[in-house]
Amino acid sequence: MRWISSLLLFVAAPALAQGSPLVVYPPSAGPVATTAIFNPAADYISIGQDELGYRSWYGASLRHSAQVKAFNDYLSQWGVSGIVPTWQLLRTATSWQRCGGSPFEVPPTSEWPHIVQTLRYINDYVIPTVGPVEAVSAYRNPVLNVCAGGAPESAHKHYSAIDMVPLRQTTREELMRKLCAVHARRGTDYSVGLGFYAFLRFHVDTTKYRRWGADPNVASCPPIVRPADVASVGPAVTPTVSPTAIIAGPTWAEGRVRAPGHSRRNSAPALDWRPCARPFARQASAPNRGSE
Repeated sequence: MRWISSLLLFVAAPALAQGSPLVVYPPSAGPVATTAIFNPAADYISIGQDELGYRSWYGASLRHSAQVKAFNDYLSQWGVSGIVPTWQLLRTATSWQRCGGSPFEVPPTSEWPHIVQTLRYINDYVIPTVGPVEAVSAYRNPVLNVCAGGAPESAHKHYSAIDMVPLRQTTREELMRKLCAVHARRGTDYSVGLGFYAFLRFHVDTTKYRRWGADPNVASCPPIVRPADVASVGPAVTPTVSPTAIIAGPTWAEGRVRAPGHSRRNSAPALDWRPCARPFARQASAPNRGSE
């Protein structure tokens, strides 16, 4: 009988194995590593002023597309196209929604020459120093400039200024040290104004040599604001989104500085606007920076 019992067990074993449930034990719970995306522009750009918003604005009117084409042609003519994407150069104020303004605007053609020298400085000295940048604010028309808290003679109002953030990961202190060092070397050649706002946002214009907004702990970046410049330093620029892991320092409003009786026409030697420009190389055909 023993051999019969053994035979029955042998035959039943596969059936028992097939009917046994497969037990899968879940992996042990633990922290999941995530990689934070470095996007400093997110602190300033709201929905509608991003690239998708630009496409919507561009397609909303034939006038917009015609203006953009003319502006692109102008940048190409003076060898400064592609330094910063054109659509970013058309961003207005960070507070465009609160002010009921447009997120993008093509400046009047009379203001176009003022952005050429600024783009040349960005191409020759800013990008080689801190890497690629994203423009978050450029032209502000007079009405929007007032609502945004800009200085009465803001460089943004005359399309000489661009506010930017670096696209290469850095710290606020490192950004200040690098930009201030190159500004000290070459800023006077281009009459560059350099300002620092909240987080990693910084301002460059080519109206008058000056510097403001750097943290006090960055000893190599002292302010350069003369008495005639004080009126151009306004309230802080406030981001629309809470910052992520970046400590904000002192912030100042950007402004176009002009001493009484000072004219942009004679404020600095004319620069060569060609792609291989060198400071103080005069060209009779250079675009006129205009008068006050």
